[in-house]
Amino acid sequence: MTTTDGCTVKRHSALPFYWRLRQRHAVLSRISLPCHFLLSNFIAAVPPHHCDIRGIEDGGLFGNLTFNQKVIVGIPTERDGAPSSCLMFTNPQYQYLFSSNTSEETYPVKCQNGWVYDKSIFRSTLATEWDLVCNKKWMNKATATVFFIGVMTGAPLFGYLSDREKSCAVLSNVFDKTVKFGRRPLLLVSYLSSLTFAILSAVSTSFVMFAIMRFLTGISLAGISIISIALNIEWCSTKHRTFSGIIISLDWTLGNWLLVGIAYGINEWRTLILAATSPLILAVMVWRWLPESARWLIANGKAEAAQYYMMKCAKMNKGSKGLTTIIPEALLESVESEREGKKFTVADLFKTPNMRKLAICTGIVWFGVAFTYYGITLNISGFGLNPHLTQFIFASIEMPMKIAVYFSLEKLGRRRCEVTALLATSLLLFINIFVSKEKWLIRTIVGVLGKSTSEASFTIMYLYTTELYPTVVRQNGLGYTAFLARLGVSVSPLVVLSEEAWHLLPACIYCAVALGSGVIASLLPETLDAQLPEFIEDIEKTRKQSVRREEIQSNMHDDLLPTLSA
Repeated sequence: MTTTDGCTVKRHSALPFYWRLRQRHAVLSRISLPCHFLLSNFIAAVPPHHCDIRGIEDGGLFGNLTFNQKVIVGIPTERDGAPSSCLMFTNPQYQYLFSSNTSEETYPVKCQNGWVYDKSIFRSTLATEWDLVCNKKWMNKATATVFFIGVMTGAPLFGYLSDREKSCAVLSNVFDKTVKFGRRPLLLVSYLSSLTFAILSAVSTSFVMFAIMRFLTGISLAGISIISIALNIEWCSTKHRTFSGIIISLDWTLGNWLLVGIAYGINEWRTLILAATSPLILAVMVWRWLPESARWLIANGKAEAAQYYMMKCAKMNKGSKGLTTIIPEALLESVESEREGKKFTVADLFKTPNMRKLAICTGIVWFGVAFTYYGITLNISGFGLNPHLTQFIFASIEMPMKIAVYFSLEKLGRRRCEVTALLATSLLLFINIFVSKEKWLIRTIVGVLGKSTSEASFTIMYLYTTELYPTVVRQNGLGYTAFLARLGVSVSPLVVLSEEAWHLLPACIYCAVALGSGVIASLLPETLDAQLPEFIEDIEKTRKQSVRREEIQSNMHDDLLPTLSA
């Protein structure tokens, strides 16, 4: 029974405090994550387009033709009969008005005067703003990659800083103590920097400026992603970890729905970015009421601050008398002998055998989970439906899937559910390889099912990872795995370009990666109903606590139980 923070002892004791925590920061901040992570589906959308053929005006018959007739004589057709997006004729080919099977040779050229875009769905996107089509289409795809490289960079950075105990020369001289960052201050930094760089990206005057601002936005949002997860889990009891882990993932679903609604009403990319970022303004306003992690405080020797938050938690739960008997020294005594003031970094994830195996396996699985999930999610145009409708369907399937995941995790455990979800995703991607694009309904059904199982693997892995890593390196572990996950996401959009070599190659790659990740996930330990590990020694000792620590925690539990059961 975990007693490192007193509010997690009793079965229901964490719930009131947990829900206030959720109301203050999780809903307001985390719903902004999908709004940005999936934003490329709309701001980088490529509407139907063709060359601007006004330059081939011959001063005669061409000017009297209707628009459709001008397209026929000015633009060659593709194999499917659609007008070419990247080629045009230098002179009107009037023979095509009467027959498309003319024997006369024609020599199309690349677009000479820009493009004309269909604005029925999107009034402006990155593609229309800077003509990122044809030979520049890779730049449009790269916008998502640049953003996720930023997330990939920010994940280990914020993970390191929020776990770090850092000495500051000036403050150390003045206050004679060490400055420790922790979860809470870094979360505020993430909020403010995300807002700043998102606004700057919306007012970008060039593609290069936009790419740089999106990269910096990605770095900032990474802090919100990993810190909020750790805070949520570290304030929750063993009994409610599954519940809290699944509930916090519903923020992604809510944010997904919010993005669809905003994008449907705002079809201009600059305004869309600003609207998608707006929830962070409220998140900044309520940050002052957000508690620091009591687990992190105790693990870093800040017992008085931990006791303050524990008292606050118990007060919210209608009882705090029992906590008056717990002094800061008692909290420290349970961990002091094992902590010994050591500072932990990402390197500590690889120094001992069990931690090294855990880090390698979780890193590979996270790469595969994110690579596959975003490979499906960022390809909403590949199902033949309106992009807003496809995104809405993808978002709607998440809710029932996450409810199913909750009950499955309680019965089957984390490892078995994660392996099943990844293997199911691989199977569904394999089936879709053999479904032609003409059968769009079947492709959409199979694709939605694949999206749901991929979402399940993502949801499970978030909870699973926080339970696998010990408190002293949990943020480092989350930062490291988030780094590899975003590496997978960064590569994922570019895989679509491989269809030029073979149209089935992207699907085969996604299928193979999901299969391999499922196999590796089977090597991870089960964490259902297990205590959260506090130290690396807990991992190396198969999560067994020292006798002294158990004795102190048992005494603390006896004192806290009457209070928290009130």
